[in-house]
Amino acid sequence: MIIVHAKLDILPEQEERFLKEANSLLAATRAEEGNISYELFKSVEQEHYYTMVEIWKDFGAVQAHNSSDHFQAFVQTAKTLLASPMELKVFQGEPVQA
Repeated sequence: MIIVHAKLDILPEQEERFLKEANSLLAATRAEEGNISYELFKSVEQEHYYTMVEIWKDFGAVQAHNSSDHFQAFVQTAKTLLASPMELKVFQGEPVQA
């Protein structure tokens, strides 16, 4: 299992458009084979700051998503909506034994 956190700092004047575009992305992505969960969360600490939390069956599913038409369209649109570059963090889905 693969977990992805995508952190998005949205331009205040673009927040409504971002939410519309994100909702379309969420719906299309949840229908993808290999997607376990795809959720958008708003920060309580920073206004206009969101995190997408993605859970995938395996890395192949992530790669298929990243090359999908709906994701590529979102990436292009997001360039006009972001106040700073998107931050990505990718994790193995198995808990670490401490």
